[in-house]
Amino acid sequence: MPVIGELIKKAIELGGKLSTEDSPEKAQSKVLKHLLDTAKDTSFGKYYGFKKILDAKDTSQAFQEKVPYHDYDKIYKEWWNKIREGHEDITWPGINQYFAVSSGTTSNSKYIPVTDEMIDSIRNTGIQQVVSLSKYDLPPDFFERQIMMLGSSTALKKNNGFLEGEISGISASQIPFWFQSFYKPGPEISAIENWDQRIEEIAKNAKDWDIGSISGIPSWIELMMKRVIAYHGVSSIHEIWPNLSVYTPGGVAFEPHRKSFEKNLAHPLVYIDTYLASEGFLAFQNRPGTEAMALVLDNGIYFEFVPFESENMDENGAVKPEAKALTIGEVEENKDYILLISTVSGAWRYMIGDTIAFTDKEKGEIKITGRTKFFLNVVGSQLGVHQMDKAMKAVQEKFNLTIPEYTVAAIEEDGDYLHRWYLGKDSGNAEEEEVKDFLDAFLRDNNKNYNVARNKALKSIDVKIVPLTTFIDYNEKQKKKGGQVKFPRVMKSKPFKEWETFVQSI
Repeated sequence: MPVIGELIKKAIELGGKLSTEDSPEKAQSKVLKHLLDTAKDTSFGKYYGFKKILDAKDTSQAFQEKVPYHDYDKIYKEWWNKIREGHEDITWPGINQYFAVSSGTTSNSKYIPVTDEMIDSIRNTGIQQVVSLSKYDLPPDFFERQIMMLGSSTALKKNNGFLEGEISGISASQIPFWFQSFYKPGPEISAIENWDQRIEEIAKNAKDWDIGSISGIPSWIELMMKRVIAYHGVSSIHEIWPNLSVYTPGGVAFEPHRKSFEKNLAHPLVYIDTYLASEGFLAFQNRPGTEAMALVLDNGIYFEFVPFESENMDENGAVKPEAKALTIGEVEENKDYILLISTVSGAWRYMIGDTIAFTDKEKGEIKITGRTKFFLNVVGSQLGVHQMDKAMKAVQEKFNLTIPEYTVAAIEEDGDYLHRWYLGKDSGNAEEEEVKDFLDAFLRDNNKNYNVARNKALKSIDVKIVPLTTFIDYNEKQKKKGGQVKFPRVMKSKPFKEWETFVQSI
């Protein structure tokens, strides 16, 4: 009998029973007041009068009235660049040691401060997620297995007194000592900067590990599994890791990847989704029977929600200053909202770039519905990424294709607009013209705005099917391989031209 696993499982179950939960509104009120009180003597806090906000009768309303919205460009230009110059007490007390470097799917790389309080917040949310495993029907010996965490390199780069890396690398570099025996691929392999070399070392050592769960971006996890399978000459990853039973994707929608991902398995996995961004650990799936994730409402992040409507957005995809933000007590279920956060890393009313919808308001459960900049609204088509993912699933089922990656752009040709799609095929065959007709019909049937646009200014769509390796090779060319790198679902004109030039050159 797996005694240690049984004890761990019992301890987790007890932790879940002892935890007390405030209502979403009460939890968020406490977080906002803590953030304001802690940062009231920073340059940002003094400039926007945090002390007066704390004294107001309605703290959240005063906060909205006094503090403007920020996207990355605004907060970096006005505040965060001063931190990188070495100034203290700018948007959070003291000065942080780390900067998270984003993968830059929608722009150039971003440098986001990561404070000690944020590292603690991420770690505490990770503990909450472990406690939630008691709700799943997992055997006791699962809790003795090792965890494969495949993120970016933990070899952080020194730059002008700061340590820089992707948030997964920063988090992994801070793993507590008691977790080291569970963590794979371990600190030495995780520190290898070259993605291909790191995967090769994982493949070499894979048989020595007893992996029970894996976490990481689906496309890169799949490549890792394929290399391990090929290296050992087996037919599935379960021949190497027979006890693998849980996968936590996170960061992107898993559904477009599911079909190709599951070809590497011998039996189904339990999928537990997470929402870890460069700005913090925002949500995770904390119970079975749902695909939604629960926002982490009591751990250093304050959330606001702007209705995702065209009148609230400017032409660059940013929230207009006059747009009304809602608190968690004011939202409605099944409506899309632009997500804003204020955090213990000194982000204030910060537009993270994602859109979400509440599936259960009382539980604070959400689903990610898209990106504000991954939104095609040329000539009123109003096509969101969640609708694109749904369409890709339908295409895969209709034509027996596996399409883990795709991208689309609105382009103008001879005065007319069209949507051009590139589908990254891993297996199967289909005629581009047939796929185009099916995709167009599916989107017409499922999006009335798209259908109206197709009858007016959106004259046509175009579909090009390319090997999946084209997407992988392009990421490598852009020096964006592995870790938290996500291929943009929607491209603007200039990067799309660069993408097409690359595709035509191979």
